Amino acid sequence: MKTIIVDNRVISPSKIVCCGRNYVEHIEELGSEVPDEPVIFMKPNSAISEQLHSFHLEPLHYEGELSFLFEDGRFSAVGFGLDITKRALQNKLKSKGLPWERSKAFDGSALFSKFIGIDQVSQNLSLELSINGKVVQSGDISLMLYKPHDILLHIQSFISLNNGDIVMTGTPKGVGQINSKDLFCGKVMDNDSLMTSSEWVAS
Repeated sequence: MKTIIVDNRVISPSKIVCCGRNYVEHIEELGSEVPDEPVIFMKPNSAISEQLHSFHLEPLHYEGELSFLFEDGRFSAVGFGLDITKRALQNKLKSKGLPWERSKAFDGSALFSKFIGIDQVSQNLSLELSINGKVVQSGDISLMLYKPHDILLHIQSFISLNNGDIVMTGTPKGVGQINSKDLFCGKVMDNDSLMTSSEWVAS
């Protein structure tokens, strides 16, 4: 089982539950429709990786996201996550009304920073993703169509979450293709205070 680091603990999530189309400007950049309810899809434990790849049968795209650890009925920790996507395949599947999993749930499609424990979800949490020193994505909870608590309630209305599961809450505008040797740096901040960060070099 693949693992993540939460403070000083090693945890194996049974699954990753993702919320798509949660930032209006990202919806617009992909030419999608604003959803009437949270768009939910999942990644298996096998999707978790420490290595960022630029290619997996086709070029890969990045999506930076605020990610939360679920424990004891609530979000207990926060981290930075990369939702890696096969965009061409996703567009093909979407055009046919088919599920997205082949474009979203493949091995290596989920990368995470260390998670930091939180007493509650601060409404001032924000993310920032830079590539080769240039900020390409930034966003905060105020820009989300569905806030973390709303996403959690929606997920729990139809599926059980196990302790250690991860919920990814959507990506702001600025997604794009991963290029080999690019240096990615993802950060999570509460106001101006850095909570956690991680770097990856794409292969």
